[in-house]
Amino acid sequence: MDALAGLLDGPRARGAFMIRASFDPPWCVRVEDGAPLTVVLVVRGEARVVPDGGEGVVLRAGDLAIARGPDPYVCADDPATPPQAVILPGGVCTYPDGRSLHGQWDLGVRSWGDRADGSTVLLIGTYMMRGEISGRLLDALPPLLSLTSDVWECPLTPILAAEIVRDEPGQEVVLDRLLDLLVIAALRAWFSRPDAGTPAWYRALADPVVGRVLRLVQDDPAQPWTVASLAAEAGVSRAALARRFSDLVGEPPMTYLTGWRLALAADLLRDGGETIGAIARKVGYGSAFALSSAFKRVYGVSPQEHRTGAA
Repeated sequence: MDALAGLLDGPRARGAFMIRASFDPPWCVRVEDGAPLTVVLVVRGEARVVPDGGEGVVLRAGDLAIARGPDPYVCADDPATPPQAVILPGGVCTYPDGRSLHGQWDLGVRSWGDRADGSTVLLIGTYMMRGEISGRLLDALPPLLSLTSDVWECPLTPILAAEIVRDEPGQEVVLDRLLDLLVIAALRAWFSRPDAGTPAWYRALADPVVGRVLRLVQDDPAQPWTVASLAAEAGVSRAALARRFSDLVGEPPMTYLTGWRLALAADLLRDGGETIGAIARKVGYGSAFALSSAFKRVYGVSPQEHRTGAA
């Protein structure tokens, strides 16, 4: 599993909030839904996305922004335009004074705004749940990033624009997968930039020694890895691996392995389809008790409590 696949592997988009938004100026929507990740893709017109207390970005046709939650932000024609609607957790929409906006701006299947053929059209996709396995990558992202059409071109835009307003059997699954592909394409483009500030472990994947070890750990966490066995696979000494891994990744190999295993376990617990014992074996722990001890030490709750809270 490579680093970008790790972002969305596990709890992939499931019933993600997807909508086509259409407006005529002046317009402004304040987003307070606390979602971990939201994608805004401009099909027509212009939009400004401005996080609270942060610097905003201007988006034009073909441009994309990714907002990393849970902090609020506004999306508007102009930052000076006062909010006309507020988006709360669960996709609840209200007026700024708290009155329900339910149904008032509905324009059809997954379509919303003040005018169906507005001068500004946005495609918006929101992940509703933060998966622990993606935390390493999400934490490396800025609160708001943008890609302009001159530095990336996404062939998914017309497909998503057509599919988002369709009402067919299984359409939610189609949109979830399209959203996953859109985000991966965007992050590929973002992390290819020299100024992207990629995390140390991501950069370390390019190292012939540490990169091999990272892939071994990510692909087969159930293997009873030791520093010695990983060093043998990488063709270096234990001391050389420990030093090189810590220098490039920022933590020892076994610390990284533990974090990866527990992140996988957290995702599998959210899915709810397997017993804790089965999950323990899948991520490299000999028993449910061993997993529970490690999990509670890192997360502060037992695996069962984590599962219950996610549900």
